[in-house]
Amino acid sequence: MCQTCGCSGDGAVIAEPGHQHEHEQHEHEHGHEHGHRVSLEQDVLAKNDLLAEHNRRWLTERGVLAVNLMSSPGAGKTTLLERTAREADLPMAVIEGDQETMLDAERIKAAGAPVVQINTGAGCHLDAAMLDRAVHTVEPAPGSVLFIENVGNLVCPALFDLGEEQRVVILSVTEGQDKPRKYPHMFASADLVLLNKVDLLPYLDFDIAAFLRDARRVNPDVEVVRLSATRGTGLTDWYSWLREHRPHFAGPAHGSAGGSAGQKRR
Repeated sequence: MCQTCGCSGDGAVIAEPGHQHEHEQHEHEHGHEHGHRVSLEQDVLAKNDLLAEHNRRWLTERGVLAVNLMSSPGAGKTTLLERTAREADLPMAVIEGDQETMLDAERIKAAGAPVVQINTGAGCHLDAAMLDRAVHTVEPAPGSVLFIENVGNLVCPALFDLGEEQRVVILSVTEGQDKPRKYPHMFASADLVLLNKVDLLPYLDFDIAAFLRDARRVNPDVEVVRLSATRGTGLTDWYSWLREHRPHFAGPAHGSAGGSAGQKRR
């Protein structure tokens, strides 16, 4: 059980579409000490961060841009990834996180991208140990973009570094403009905010100026892109952002990553 939020994420199942799940109990050196739970949040996050740095090094050595996509359920993460796979002309792979089902992984597979599904059971977020297992299943190509679609949740995913290089928060305008104030940790950790479903703005009471003000109050440096994943509005800005942040990989396997490997803030 996760001592940070109380969710049970130790039984995560990782599978590729079309493959039967192997329900295994995951045991790892960097996980929680079962039987005598450690109550300090700092200890839980410190262990996660050690493995996250291992993941980051592995990805950086291969020139893989890892992007952690976070949002509430239904904000449009999977729809955005489907269009990105079909239109962006970028080598990519996807790790899908949900409590149950292979539904989103099947959608991504149909869009043409390599994908694996992590089912967290009662768990409300992905962690670095889950990513460590999944990344060696999907094996992202050197120089590609690895999208990690986190479990739909605006709270716990913000706490857990997975080893990603960039964090992207997606907010649908149907959720209301007040989310940066209500969930400041999520927006404070973001490198980019995608304001999705802007085609619905004429039908909603959503103050974009107030949203931008509140987002930049908690994160002065955050970039914001307005788009509609269903209509296609703003997607060229999203694709340009990905190309800008993708490392200039200079080797067939383990060459220079070209990007910052570094110490991420979480």
